[in-house]
Amino acid sequence: MRPKHTLSLLAVLLAASVAGAGCQTLRAPKCPDAPLPAPRELSMVNLPPYVVDSPDILVINATRLVPRGPYRIEPLDALLINVVGSLPRDPIAGTYTVDPDGTVNLGASYGSVPVANLTLEEARQAIEKHLKPNILLDPKVTVGLAQSRATQQIRGEHMIGPDGTIRLGTYGSVKVAGLTLDQAKLAIEQHLSQYLVMPEVSVDVFSYNSKVYYVIFDGGGYGQDLIKLPITGNETVLDALSNPQVAGLPAFSSTKHIWIARPNPETGACDQILPVDWRAITAGGAVNTNYQILPGDRVYVKADTLISIDNFVAKAISPFERMFGFTLLGGQTIGVLHNPYGALTGASGGGGGP
Repeated sequence: MRPKHTLSLLAVLLAASVAGAGCQTLRAPKCPDAPLPAPRELSMVNLPPYVVDSPDILVINATRLVPRGPYRIEPLDALLINVVGSLPRDPIAGTYTVDPDGTVNLGASYGSVPVANLTLEEARQAIEKHLKPNILLDPKVTVGLAQSRATQQIRGEHMIGPDGTIRLGTYGSVKVAGLTLDQAKLAIEQHLSQYLVMPEVSVDVFSYNSKVYYVIFDGGGYGQDLIKLPITGNETVLDALSNPQVAGLPAFSSTKHIWIARPNPETGACDQILPVDWRAITAGGAVNTNYQILPGDRVYVKADTLISIDNFVAKAISPFERMFGFTLLGGQTIGVLHNPYGALTGASGGGGGP
């Protein structure tokens, strides 16, 4: 290829790159509808009551969990046992856990007693029969339920599954997706009332996972970086871009082309575009465009225009550079094969005289 033609081709590619970059959207797209009021720093709004959904993690604390009678003892239950008349050096008084084999160990001086599948009264009689008269003359035994094994499965952290339910061990599943915390509390208590006497629980969110927003960085022609972040309700644009997972604006970002794309809850309606004046809210401390982040928002940061043009030119020229490189290398190789001695002489650089 002649040099003149090469220069012409490069000029055409450069013009095409500028035109291609110019065709890209350098400003946030405008919604034809009238803009809706947008909360921002110093005028933030409270979000509506949180509605739990998958994969939120709830924490449940039990205030009152009393099994319906007659309750039958199960392995890993905690029993409150007190024996009047036990040995002074080895008293029986306190909480004893039922072993996996269904027995309760009263200590080295007394041994173990099978209590699994017995009522509390039957367990009292079994312990009394075990102690009397070989170990103690006249023991007075009382047995109570300190904690049911099943209730231990209620307390703690529970992740909402893809089906919108949480698992409560042997008490089954409860659907809580789409409910507020108060509604979830009532649903759990109503479900547990089938097995417990007037159950009372408290429900809170341990990890907010279902309500998120997105930070998107334009890669200037090399894809996009997408970061999903959970929302707590008090984030602004500055909070979003200073999040440890985001760590500020990359070097290739344009501070002049940042906006929030806010989905419209109405199907088919135009989304809301909120341009951000980055310099004003950082260097100047203005709050007008430091908008409050709402669930589902997209914080979009466009790449610098010159960097986008440079990347476009690099991608457009790269195939031709490779082609020219292969052509040049092939030509040199053919020349060496046709005249190997001349190539060696040229490589020697025409050294000194005889």
